[in-house]
Amino acid sequence: MTFTPPTADQLLAIRVSAGIDELAQSERFAAATPDLVEAIVEGIGAFAAGEWAPLHRAGDQIGAKWKDGEVTLPPGYVDAYKAFVEQGWNSIAGSTDFGGQGLPFTLATATLETLGAANMGFTLLPMLTVGAIEALEHHGNPEQKAVYLPKLISGEWSGTMNLTEPQAGSDVGALRTTATPVTEGPHAGKYLIKGTKIYITFGEHDAAENVVHLVLARTPGAPEGSRGISLFIVPKFHVEQDGSIGARNDVRCVSIEHKLGIHASPTCVMSYGDNDECVGEMVGHENGGLRAMFTMMNSARINVGSQGVQIAERALQQALGYARDRVQSARAGSPDKSPVAIIEHPDVRRMLMRMRALTEGSRALLYYTAGQVDRGALGNEAAQKRAELLVPMLKAWGTDIGCEVASLGIQVHGGMGFIEETGAAQHLRDSRIAPIYEGTNGIQAADLVTRKLGYDNGGVLQALMAEIASEMEDVPEVAALAKDAAAIGQWMSTTASLDDKLAGSVPFTTMCAVAVAGWQLARQSRASDLHSKIAVTKFFNRVIVPEARGLGSSAMAGAALLYDLDSEALAG
Repeated sequence: MTFTPPTADQLLAIRVSAGIDELAQSERFAAATPDLVEAIVEGIGAFAAGEWAPLHRAGDQIGAKWKDGEVTLPPGYVDAYKAFVEQGWNSIAGSTDFGGQGLPFTLATATLETLGAANMGFTLLPMLTVGAIEALEHHGNPEQKAVYLPKLISGEWSGTMNLTEPQAGSDVGALRTTATPVTEGPHAGKYLIKGTKIYITFGEHDAAENVVHLVLARTPGAPEGSRGISLFIVPKFHVEQDGSIGARNDVRCVSIEHKLGIHASPTCVMSYGDNDECVGEMVGHENGGLRAMFTMMNSARINVGSQGVQIAERALQQALGYARDRVQSARAGSPDKSPVAIIEHPDVRRMLMRMRALTEGSRALLYYTAGQVDRGALGNEAAQKRAELLVPMLKAWGTDIGCEVASLGIQVHGGMGFIEETGAAQHLRDSRIAPIYEGTNGIQAADLVTRKLGYDNGGVLQALMAEIASEMEDVPEVAALAKDAAAIGQWMSTTASLDDKLAGSVPFTTMCAVAVAGWQLARQSRASDLHSKIAVTKFFNRVIVPEARGLGSSAMAGAALLYDLDSEALAG
């Protein structure tokens, strides 16, 4: 299929939901003029369509290959990545102190969204680097920043984060990787790292000159659990004092996983210190690793939420193209019994409208979140808290939407959607990982109701929903949903037990996300006055929003229903 970047809808979302013009009034983001914003969004669209989209199918069919500890990407990928670096796309939001362009995170979000819609698996490479950059910007010392940030911001070097271990899963506090201080020799003051990490995205590949691993490990005598974790920089190749690449570090890729989707993205098992010579240096303070890693994970969770939008956009485009071309049966009730394109049939039209409404709604939530992140970077504490509140909504609902839209895309294709040659199945296979990694969607929902809901004693959520309800008085469906979400949030904050909150966390997260998305779609409709946007928004408000309101009973059903059967009876 031919990929067309969703430039017009992105620019609308950037202008209205992110509020880019307001951001540009600040000294820090003054360069984000309307002309530059348009040039960036159009430019990355042309690059993605020309360079990354044509590699999409080969990435799935050929995939990354492992041999003797080395990983090679499919043909064309290395050259495409070099072009990405040379054109400066990785440096959009990077600090100007280290060679970046210093533009808003919102524009970096648009860059990754477009690239991911063109080729989701490939876009994991720069996506993880963004997280490594953020972790080092916030927690690295001046020497670490000077050595690593210029190359990471340019994209010449890529970054990873290493949390998960075979025995630990989502329980990061159960990790066993060790970090032993080096007291003498050329590496004195650093640490010897030893352990195994799994699910390391682009942990090894041939596109970047160096791979900078951020690794969680324990120092001798560290407290048990997450309180005893420290963060370390472990480069694939040592870096000399002049910044040049030195000898190979004692780190290797043991294997790559054979996965359901994202075959272009090597998911690596990484072994550190097989020869007891793996050298790393601590980032931040001892036992402060989890805090530093969460800086990285927060960025990654926003960008994973974006992956839901990305795959939804790609699946929508393919379904629309097929529905326009596939002629089958006369339209029901039509006096003309000639076969018509299936896009004319009501049920197919229902699926396509749903796909488009969910795609544009999740995009609206994405750019509203990005705009709040940028305001937080400018020192707006309220916006920063709101951004943190929005992150689990975006990650969870956005990725659920990616799966739903991709599944609907297969349904639009009918039997042909189940055939690999059409490519529709790849979107569903690729999208299915997004609700799992960077913290499962259940973990996101738990984060919302146990941590984020407590911000300002519940005031951050209440203020958001009150703002939505007030502004949406003429959109009663969205206003009512916001009021429902506020009431359930109040119940969770004051009355519900921890089990009851967790039992209702997933439907509650969906309710909140849909309320924000509906609000932002309505704002876009008012600002654009486009018939297509008005129609899509109306569908969202009358179909998607009432479904979300219907989740209220589930959100407040409590945990007792889940335990009516004991574990043995449930399993039996």
